[in-house]
Amino acid sequence: MDRLRIARYRAFQWRFELSTVRKVVLALGMAAVAGLMAQARIYLPWTPVPITGQTFAALLAGVLLGQWWGGISMVIYAGLGVAGLPWFNGWSGGIGHLMGPTGGYIIGFILAAFFVGHFTDRYVKARQFPRMLGLMLVANLILIYVPGLVQLYLWSNLASNNSAGIYQVLTMGLFPFIAGDVIKATAVAATAWVITPKQAYGKEIDRDKK
Repeated sequence: MDRLRIARYRAFQWRFELSTVRKVVLALGMAAVAGLMAQARIYLPWTPVPITGQTFAALLAGVLLGQWWGGISMVIYAGLGVAGLPWFNGWSGGIGHLMGPTGGYIIGFILAAFFVGHFTDRYVKARQFPRMLGLMLVANLILIYVPGLVQLYLWSNLASNNSAGIYQVLTMGLFPFIAGDVIKATAVAATAWVITPKQAYGKEIDRDKK
């Protein structure tokens, strides 16, 4: 256990003390992971929103890269995808994805990664499993779904030929995904609990509190 504790501490301290250039490289790597997870997708017949692994990647980015760089990795993912790099779902890219039915979820990935990264880096107590699970659920069910559903509603009523009510939008963009996203949030929280140090490695607000 002592070896594991030391290894966790050294890994996150190393990440915290990296130069900006190396942090950019890590952020690019995590963006690539999100791109790969986007290809693990399942389409449902009644919705243009597929089930993908991007949520898992966005939440994990916050844990692994921390307060700023987790979010920046998702900014890179979104930005390069919009610029045409084909790593959105279906090995595609372009601004159409951001303007389409799933564009709000991509924005949500950025918000979620910043949120999770902030608490992971700034609060030692946040690295316990119950608190981490709570953070993952807030990030997933609020920060990802709210912009996702807003964009889906606008797209359904403005950009497409169909007029969708709130319940229909929830049926397309929320209800089918809740169970899977709770499982993914639990998996990321468990991973974070295992790999994060339970002592301060950077500028934690509660570093001197027991």
